[in-house]
Amino acid sequence: MDYFTTTSNAARRAVDCVIVGIYDRGKLGVAAADIDAASNGTLQRLYKRGDLSGQLGRCAVLNDLPGVRAPRVAVVGLGKVSKFSSRQFQRALAVALGTITQTRSKSVLNALTLETGDDASAYYLGRYTAQAVGDALYRFTEMKSGKKKPGPALRQVGLSIVKRGDAKRAMRGTEHGDAIVEGMNLAKDLGNLPPNVCTPSYIARTAQKLARKHKKITARVLNETEMKRLGMHSLLSVTAGTNEPAKLIVLQYKGTTGAKPVVLVGKGVTFDSGGISLKPPPGMDEMKFDMCGAAGVIGTLATVAKLNLPINVNVVVPAVENLPSGLATKPGDIVKSMSGKTIEILNTDAEGRLILCDALTYSRRFKPEVVIDVATLTGACVIALGHHRTAVMSNNDSLSADLISAGIAAEDRGWPMPIGEEWAVTLKSNFADLANMGTREGGAIIAGCFLAKFTDGMSWAHLDIAGTAWKSGKLKGASGRPVPMLSEFLLARCGALP
Repeated sequence: MDYFTTTSNAARRAVDCVIVGIYDRGKLGVAAADIDAASNGTLQRLYKRGDLSGQLGRCAVLNDLPGVRAPRVAVVGLGKVSKFSSRQFQRALAVALGTITQTRSKSVLNALTLETGDDASAYYLGRYTAQAVGDALYRFTEMKSGKKKPGPALRQVGLSIVKRGDAKRAMRGTEHGDAIVEGMNLAKDLGNLPPNVCTPSYIARTAQKLARKHKKITARVLNETEMKRLGMHSLLSVTAGTNEPAKLIVLQYKGTTGAKPVVLVGKGVTFDSGGISLKPPPGMDEMKFDMCGAAGVIGTLATVAKLNLPINVNVVVPAVENLPSGLATKPGDIVKSMSGKTIEILNTDAEGRLILCDALTYSRRFKPEVVIDVATLTGACVIALGHHRTAVMSNNDSLSADLISAGIAAEDRGWPMPIGEEWAVTLKSNFADLANMGTREGGAIIAGCFLAKFTDGMSWAHLDIAGTAWKSGKLKGASGRPVPMLSEFLLARCGALP
């Protein structure tokens, strides 16, 4: 996408479409007022007539307004002036771009950047714009047959700025936003592919392709024999019931010398039937999204590499299928993890923690600065937080705070949740060192407590993205989260934010 900045009045800019905003009760935004003046009060008349609305997210496209160079003006509702912030900015922009992509507009001017809101910087306005454009343009058509419909015509997006001094920061924002979009699109593509295509081997090949694309990334893929030699019997217990071979995917990005790496561990269950503890059929097709943790960390690394960030980042992805068969792991089986701890498997549908615990142990060899695991781990997390926020659990309050702050800045929000012995006590087993299940109450926290048992001595955080990794219903598909949160965290950590 080609981005530019301009201090020109909205009415004077020769683009295919200008996006302007109108608040509740008909108060015109900065650029809308300019359009209204140039067109002899057209916007005010249309609002009074009921053809325009200030309700947040309502949008109308007006054609050939007198005195306006752009043939189209998209007027989007911004809601109440007192509540307008970067979140409302993004929502309004997303609706406007969604409407515009249904037209043949090739160039657009986003004049919503002139609204003050919560004083979001020119950098973040540029970044939010690029991410909104990426979301609006994303299409997954790889599995469609026949002639594919042409995608949106949009090729150029401008940002209105108040002063020329904002141009550099705004363009830096679009550069970072574009890179985040690339990572999100990769994560979305992996999530949206069907499980008969996106197998553990497919994810491994995707990781190797990413390494070939970027010289600073090296890739290694461990097979089941190598994992067995390492003692990863907890991970291998999950893949026992399928013919698809498991893979342990290791990517290393070296952006600087002498610094300990940040290690991102992503759950990669490419299809989760629940194993012997079989899931109910309704909605089971969505279990292809159980590898969105893996997709998210690989996508984040793609963003890091595209921006050439001065930081070391390693990605570890345990990729498996979880299916029932005569060879599948049974409830009551006991396995030995790479750490040496034995685990009684009470429920084979609590499989994510079984692969992650071995991946976390493997991560110790990198002597990491911090380790962050990302997983669609528990349905209990969806019950707790819905589909709005990612659960953040950590043994390091500072790391947790950094991730929460990154989520706020990136508008990919998380919510801190506790871990502690009062929950972990339910993981006690009569026959092994611990069980893979505790009580139903506090299930998301108990899953985090299980993982914490394998992180002694490490600065570690756990992101449960079960509620945020994908959308169901009419908008069914992978969301690309938490690539924005993790990207913001890494940008801040290496001092790359303006």
